Order: sequence, then C-alpha cells, then structure tokens
Amino acid sequence: MSETSTPPHTSGRILQTGDRIPRTGLTLAAAVLTGTVALVIALVALGNITDFGTNQQFVRHVLAMDTTFKDPDLMWRAITSHTLQDAAYLAIIAWETLAALLLLAGTALWAVGLRNGRLARARLLSTLGLLMIVLLFGAGFLAIGGEWFAMWQSKTWNGLEAATRNLTLAGIALLVVHLPGTTAPRHGEHDA
Repeated sequence: MSETSTPPHTSGRILQTGDRIPRTGLTLAAAVLTGTVALVIALVALGNITDFGTNQQFVRHVLAMDTTFKDPDLMWRAITSHTLQDAAYLAIIAWETLAALLLLAGTALWAVGLRNGRLARARLLSTLGLLMIVLLFGAGFLAIGGEWFAMWQSKTWNGLEAATRNLTLAGIALLVVHLPGTTAPRHGEHDA
C-alpha cells in the first residue's frame, strides 16, 4: 500500500487517533491459536481420563525415579507412595480439564468478539487457560519432572519433548493474545 492510499475500511479517510481498529488478522490468529491449544489440552485430558492407566504409569515412574541413573545424591527426592503418585496424577488431570474449559470458553468469546468487538473476556479467559498450560508443562513437567525428578535421565519415561511442544504452542498463543492490536478497544469500551 502506498503512502497516499487509504485502507479500504476507512471509506477514503485517514485513520485518526481513537478510530476503531479492525479486528481481523491478529484477533483471528488469537482465536485460532487459543482454539488449537484448547483442542490439544482437551484431547490430552480426555486421553488421561479414558486411558487412565497409561499415563498413570508414566507419573508413577517419573515420581519414583526408578528409570533414572539412580544417583544416591538425587534419589531422596523420589516419591514411591502410589497414593501420592496417583494424587499427583489426578491433580494433573483436573488442571488439564480446567485449562481446557477456560480455553474453550475463551475461543467461543473470541468468535463472538470477532463480530461484536468485545474481546476483553476472551483475552482474560485465554490468558488464564494459557498460563495454566505454561505452568503445567513449564514448571510442572520441565522443571519439576525434568529436573527435580530427573526425568531427563530416563529413556523410557521421558516426557520432556511433549512438554516442550505444549509449552511452545501455549507460549506462542499467549504472545499473540497479548500483541498490541489484538483487542483494541472501541470508543467508550475499556478492555482489561
């Protein structure tokens, strides 16, 4: 677009300070990325609920540290109680489910907001859900699982690659949700 032409949405006039910024590209990207993360985490939670035993074993082995190098300086960290291991697994599933619900609601609000321009709640719910994913996979799997419980040492029960994938997707979505212009407020509307 040349310097003398005006964008088609301005009806031939130059945009002035305070004019409504069209919500198409970035808002649509925020909606799609939020929806993608919602779908991924909903399927993860559903898989953990319907195929409970598979990842239950994963959590048990990671916490027990039974497939690590078994360095005596680290093994004191191991949690071998099945009750505590299962409680941790149930907490993970609950966290995933809540994050999925927040992100699904955020996605729906982005879709509605594309029409009516009200995006503050979409951004808020998306932010909460995406931060839950960042905490789960960044703090939970990479830091606590990977480092504290030495999951990186296990060839069999190592979820670092999947955690990095989920953290990266959620992080990118979170950045897009907070890019300037994603939720430019209308006149009189205060976006939080």
